[in-house]
Amino acid sequence: MEPYKNHTSVVALMNRANVDTDQIVPKQFLKRVSRQGFGETMFFDWRYLEDESDNPEFELNRPEFKGAGILLVGDNFGCGSSREHAPWAIEDYGFNTIISTSYADIFYANCFKNGILPITVTQEQWDVLRAEVERFPGVQFSVDLEQQMLETPGGTEFKFDLDQVRKRNLLEGLDDIAVSLQAESHITDFEERQKKELPWLWHSA
Repeated sequence: MEPYKNHTSVVALMNRANVDTDQIVPKQFLKRVSRQGFGETMFFDWRYLEDESDNPEFELNRPEFKGAGILLVGDNFGCGSSREHAPWAIEDYGFNTIISTSYADIFYANCFKNGILPITVTQEQWDVLRAEVERFPGVQFSVDLEQQMLETPGGTEFKFDLDQVRKRNLLEGLDDIAVSLQAESHITDFEERQKKELPWLWHSA
């Protein structure tokens, strides 16, 4: 997982509430065995026409939002099933930051495990951010994770709350496995003691 660094990027606006994980990654794509390539399936039913050409009416297909790394979305984002494929798709598409007023709990936790920063804002803050993107499509926001600060060219600036353990893991690019491996020497010491004190547990069948 890549460390999250100070980030400035185009903001794509999806002014929709209750976007569920089945819309983020439709069920027919869940049989893939690799986590790579899910970006092309993201919002598939909205993003493409029946002939699989781009749907010009879909928000993220707007030319002003091409290459966006920040996604501004409505309330309760990532609701529905707990599929981790949803953050896989979002990260693979190119987003590393999401801004919303609220998220489904499991989706929120899965974002951190996949190098995505989900920023939670108030409805008032969200309305200000939305208005700026609508007025200046293609605008870029800046995120300073260390200072937990979001800034916009229009002068909006505010701090966001974040669990400090999750913040550290993002800054250092640590997923759950990498966090566990930081204690590898302690795990090895424990196993060696167990082998001496309880040798029967280590005998192969």
